[in-house]
Amino acid sequence: MTGFADAVARAAAAGRLVVQPRMGMASPLEMRAGLLAVRGAGATTVGTLTVDSYTRVGDHRAALTALHDGARLNGYPIVSHHPDTTRAVLDGLTGFPVQVRHGSADPRAIFGALAAAGLDATEGGPVSYCLPYSRKPLRDSVEHWTEACENFSGHLETFGGCMMGQLCPPGLLVALSVLEAVFFRFHGVRSVSLSYAQQTNADQDAEAIRALRVLAARFLSDVDWHVVVYAYMGVFPRTPAGARLLNDNAARLAVRAGAERLIVKTVAEAHRIPTVAENVDALESAAEAAALAEPEQSFVDTGVLAEATALVEAVLELPGDPGEALLAAFRRGLLDVPYCLHPDNAGHSRSHIDDAGRLRWSSVGAMPIPRSSVDRSGPAPDSASLLTALHRVAHLHDARTH
Repeated sequence: MTGFADAVARAAAAGRLVVQPRMGMASPLEMRAGLLAVRGAGATTVGTLTVDSYTRVGDHRAALTALHDGARLNGYPIVSHHPDTTRAVLDGLTGFPVQVRHGSADPRAIFGALAAAGLDATEGGPVSYCLPYSRKPLRDSVEHWTEACENFSGHLETFGGCMMGQLCPPGLLVALSVLEAVFFRFHGVRSVSLSYAQQTNADQDAEAIRALRVLAARFLSDVDWHVVVYAYMGVFPRTPAGARLLNDNAARLAVRAGAERLIVKTVAEAHRIPTVAENVDALESAAEAAALAEPEQSFVDTGVLAEATALVEAVLELPGDPGEALLAAFRRGLLDVPYCLHPDNAGHSRSHIDDAGRLRWSSVGAMPIPRSSVDRSGPAPDSASLLTALHRVAHLHDARTH
């Protein structure tokens, strides 16, 4: 077990939810100060070192130029900083795990840089960091991630349960999270976490996280794993009270469904990059909400597990290794992410939010999902209904705090 995974396991054994920010600064001094502030928060925390957008797309020359010219970057350029510089950022933080977050379809240089600096945890995936964020062919991403995984000996979190941030029904999110973790395992990674992003209905989300745990136990029984929940990744409430309520609800969801770790959002999320103080406030607020929440032992079954199981089994029954199976699945439309415009995504699936606030399929394309799961009673798939759906969660949480 890696240092990162061990810290999460120890917290879980003590009944504490681990809370984590998204934080990255170009300046080593500012990055170090941010990590120290997170470590000192009144919560059980792990640190985050988020890379900048130039590094994410592999434009390391632009990152170096920005550092030389003193231009502001939106994250820490780990490839451009010397490993000694990053080790100095981490100096004295022994025992405080730090994860590198990036968003890259080609993470090879990032993996090399974090290992050189003595870090042992990162995240992403060949699908989840290609389809939403890159126009790189999916085959190239699979090849890059294969090489990166085979040269990595730390903890790796799949981003597959966060595809597109919103409006992706939970069955597909769960399936993608499991499939990327299986990909990691096949290529030698022995410590993984599986992600799920808070969506539009707490009961449906709790059911989905339980389904994720069931499938992880089935397909990842010989590796160390835990589940991480992300606070809502779509349009965020504009009021501080609404944003805090949504973040705290994510913490309650994580405890209720048995997740071990939570990625938080802040009250500034709808407006700008949050400050360190705002991140610390979000961590402490989430920890307080989690401390008052209780795990649940049973959940209403509306078919999320069956749907996710059908998707995972259909992909893993395809010829070849998990990477080849993923490529074939997207080529045949057996996996099809709604509203995703990447050329390697079939683009035939659609979803909507029903009257109870649950995400439902309007169309499943060629995916092996029962047609009985398709709900054609939703609004016509036009720009007005899509915008309404995208803003629904934000509007509800802002309204509840007035």
